[in-house]
Amino acid sequence: MLKTAIHASSSADYKEKSKALRDELSALQLKMKEKSRPAIIVFEGWGASGKGTLIADTIKLLDPRFFKVVSAVEATETEKRYPRMKRYFENIPEYGKLCVMDRSWYRELAAARCEEDISEKEYLRRVRSVNIFERQLTDDGYVIIKVFLDISKEEQKKRFDKLEESGSTSWRVTSKDRRQNKHYERYNDAFEDMISKTNTENAPWYVIDAQDKQFARFMLFDIVTKRLSAALEGETAFPAEADVSEIFRLKKMPKLSEVTLSDKTVSPEEYPERLKELQKELSKLHGKLYKKRIPVVIAFEGWDAAGKGGAIKRLGSALDPRGYEAVPIAAPNAAEKSRHYLWRFWTHLPKDGHITIFDRTWYGRVMVERLEGFTPTERCAMAYREIDEFERELCESGVIIIKFWVQIDKDEQLRRFNDRMNTPEKRWKITDEDWRNREKWD
Repeated sequence: MLKTAIHASSSADYKEKSKALRDELSALQLKMKEKSRPAIIVFEGWGASGKGTLIADTIKLLDPRFFKVVSAVEATETEKRYPRMKRYFENIPEYGKLCVMDRSWYRELAAARCEEDISEKEYLRRVRSVNIFERQLTDDGYVIIKVFLDISKEEQKKRFDKLEESGSTSWRVTSKDRRQNKHYERYNDAFEDMISKTNTENAPWYVIDAQDKQFARFMLFDIVTKRLSAALEGETAFPAEADVSEIFRLKKMPKLSEVTLSDKTVSPEEYPERLKELQKELSKLHGKLYKKRIPVVIAFEGWDAAGKGGAIKRLGSALDPRGYEAVPIAAPNAAEKSRHYLWRFWTHLPKDGHITIFDRTWYGRVMVERLEGFTPTERCAMAYREIDEFERELCESGVIIIKFWVQIDKDEQLRRFNDRMNTPEKRWKITDEDWRNREKWD
């Protein structure tokens, strides 16, 4: 058994204690809803340690309108074609709701280390990804409660044997389960290492002795009620501003005001033919990307009327329409507002061999949202680190990221705005918001 487990005492009144916590837990869920605080309860542990029973005991106490249960099974072939953390980010709950996870992103760590024989380098990369993922969520106000249910090798074998005695439950014991029991000590070492490396201040582990089912139920209810109560008593969901000086390093780049716009590398006469040549070359490259299963993200940012739409249109015309998607990013809708801001970008990532073109991006967090005051200052300050981490995660997953800033000067923007206003078929492109943004040019 894990050395850090919380062991049951000789007391026999855990059942009564659990009853006393039930009403409290139910009330806390509604308070979390009122305060728009989301929570994730992660159940991990040995095979046959009682995860299913404890999950059932927990959700009986909750309002079904405000929670969901997610079972993290082995990734499908389709899911394997995306960055590893995508399927977990997609399942984060809305603000004010709760998610109960039967296994989680942790199945990609200790179990994979024992069963897939992943390298130490890859294992540590996954550990870092998980720690970053959890910190990003807790920085945004999410409460993450991680529970590991611990039983001995002898107890696990006894439970497996009992399950196999009945035809209605024998299917629950797999060859992987038996292998885990046979190599219990190896798995135990992997679990201990995983827990020690992911036991963080923002998302600590709770290891429960699950030999006694009544004790395990009491401990779970006690831990969840205490964590949710502590979260509700906090004045703010946001920690202090992060120091990004050692994390976010930039190459030396010119200020936008210093960019020379008069130089033309292609003359108007050469442009059509040169464009045609490059589009033909790009079309061939798209086919090679598909064959080699390399995903690509192309991100466009820039001034209103700078020409992002035209550039995307010309780019898209060179690509196989079955292998790319252009995603326009406008003001977030209700579903997007109710989750971590990166959620809507994770959901649009390309699978391997495909291309996603973003017309505006996650950088809106540190531009429009910051300038307009749509987001608390603390959260905007944290976004530089989060963006850096997000892009790093994609790169390490094999995604090629190409980012463009499309630059024009203030006079050229005014000329294009007036042109749109005076051209009926272009008038839809100009809005009151564009004029208001222009007032904040500097």
